[in-house]
Amino acid sequence: MGQDEGYLLDNRQVEAGARFDALSALFDASTFRHFESVGIDKGWRCWEVGAGGPTVCAWLAERVGPRGRVLATDIDVSWTETAAAEGVEVLRHDVALDKPPAGPFDLIHARLVLVHVADRDAALRSMVQALRPGGRLLIEDADPALQPLICPDEYGPEQELANRLRHGFRELLRQRGADLSYGRKLPRLLREAGLADVGADAYFPIASPACDVLEAATVHQVRDKLTAAGLATDEEIERHLANIAAGRLDLATSPMISAWGRRAPEGSL
Repeated sequence: MGQDEGYLLDNRQVEAGARFDALSALFDASTFRHFESVGIDKGWRCWEVGAGGPTVCAWLAERVGPRGRVLATDIDVSWTETAAAEGVEVLRHDVALDKPPAGPFDLIHARLVLVHVADRDAALRSMVQALRPGGRLLIEDADPALQPLICPDEYGPEQELANRLRHGFRELLRQRGADLSYGRKLPRLLREAGLADVGADAYFPIASPACDVLEAATVHQVRDKLTAAGLATDEEIERHLANIAAGRLDLATSPMISAWGRRAPEGSL
């Protein structure tokens, strides 16, 4: 993030709830599939970094059971706190600046976090250090530069407008220090961090009602910043929102790159 602008998509804004719900609808199934692949068991200690909404934490809490521990952290826990009643401990924490919470952890997961963090390297080091020997790390982050169009099928003026506004949104992200090519780097970064058994894949919906909800909420959150930066006019934004509401756009997301690895046991080569 930039010097003093803060996170572009503020958790405290009214639209944040709609965004969290849409992200859950779009990506939870993929995230849970990756949890199953990397392995998770009763009694595990899990750290959910940048938790946002409660759904991932609730899934983890059910899987690890009462003998396990699920810690949910974020720089703004106003939405995450709804998960505390489900057996999840909630802590306000900045993964790039604060010391890792008390561990070690069997599983650490972050989704759509590091792409927005200015000191991504420090955040990744903090997570790796908090793993127990043999512990698993799963990082899922977007790569907007890999597929920059919100309407991949750009066949008319409504789709062209959507893609132009999306370009403006990503310019705002770039100005705030987001790495729009971060997702593709994750396998290499996990290997360089010393993790073993590194793998990765990618997933992105290209048409879904949840994509419409996500885009409308996002545009509402950043419209003032788009107009202030001269990246869009109020008329263009209103026209785009009307196009979304009319269901005339096949909206996509950025590819979500999921990368995983295991901290080698102490003494191993």
